[in-house]
Amino acid sequence: MIQYLTRHYDDLLRALAEHLQILAVTLVFSLLIAAILTILAVYFRRFGEALIQIFSVIYSIPSLALFALLIPLTGLGMTTAVIVLTAYNQYLLLGNFTAGIFGVDSGVTEAARGIGMSTFQILVKVQIPLAKKALFTGIELSVVSTIGIATIAAMINAGGLGTLLFDGLRTMNFNKIILGSILSAVLALGVNAVLKCLEKRLES
Repeated sequence: MIQYLTRHYDDLLRALAEHLQILAVTLVFSLLIAAILTILAVYFRRFGEALIQIFSVIYSIPSLALFALLIPLTGLGMTTAVIVLTAYNQYLLLGNFTAGIFGVDSGVTEAARGIGMSTFQILVKVQIPLAKKALFTGIELSVVSTIGIATIAAMINAGGLGTLLFDGLRTMNFNKIILGSILSAVLALGVNAVLKCLEKRLES
């Protein structure tokens, strides 16, 4: 395996870079959409509950099935992967975001309303700071989910670490299988550790 690593490190780095690109693009779109939907859920609570139910149904659909549905519209490649991954992340992000925000003590929000704060001001200045733990939990879950499902996206030519795994399975190259698995696990643990450190810094 060491010999393969020294000879093909450029292929490993390329696959890792592609995986990071999928992760970064997906998270940007996921967080932007989740932020907008969370604000709407604060103003229209029933609408927010309905959205969570819809996204829970989408989350239960196998990723390959969603990829297959989108391929006629968006084709093979990263675009289709990002759309599916972003849809999956909405269930994790919106669910945790709204749970954290609505879990803030009603007495605190009523006190803020009593001093003249608007709903948006209460959200930004009171509820979000007090719900940081739930917000970060949603982000951490979406990161791990994205890294895992992005591996499957290699089947639709989206690139990433999944290419190593599937190539390894097809050619029975155990070096590719083992290194692809290790890199996927290290990536998930590494990004999660960075988020944990960021969370602790914000809490201090």
